[in-house]
Amino acid sequence: MVSTTFLNLEATKQARITDALLQEFSTHPLATAQVARIVQQAQIARGAFYKYFTDLPDAYRYLYQQAMQEVHSTIPRAAFTTFTPTIYLQEVREFVEQAGSSRYYALIKYHLTQNQALLTPATTAAPANVPSNVWAAGILSHETIKQILLYPDTQAAALKRLASALQAMVGEDD
Repeated sequence: MVSTTFLNLEATKQARITDALLQEFSTHPLATAQVARIVQQAQIARGAFYKYFTDLPDAYRYLYQQAMQEVHSTIPRAAFTTFTPTIYLQEVREFVEQAGSSRYYALIKYHLTQNQALLTPATTAAPANVPSNVWAAGILSHETIKQILLYPDTQAAALKRLASALQAMVGEDD
């Protein structure tokens, strides 16, 4: 778990370290990532890295969490509690169309293709009060994004299939 020491660093130093993590994990899968490259780019001592993070997977989890917070920050809060198919389709479409310009594109692609399997599953689950159709729409949306990132030529068909599946869920209750 990222240390409070890291979280309490001055913003510019924290940003420099985060940028170094992003550079490393966007150009190397977790299995071949190196602390040496991160500390060199961040201009910190190797010991400082281990003061801030337990190990490379810990640093990776921190960075990926930051990426997911930023990526999901544009989604209307209501989408997490109320099933509105058009919002899910619009958000997926906007994400995949902007994916190449996102600073997190390579990180997310490495995550889906290589890194996810190396990490223990997250211990957090969807809250019990999330309606089933909201949960299902989230799963379908993420799988559609994964397919499009892995196979860009399937984008049109994947978005059409997502739209059809979301529409089929309209009116379904928990």
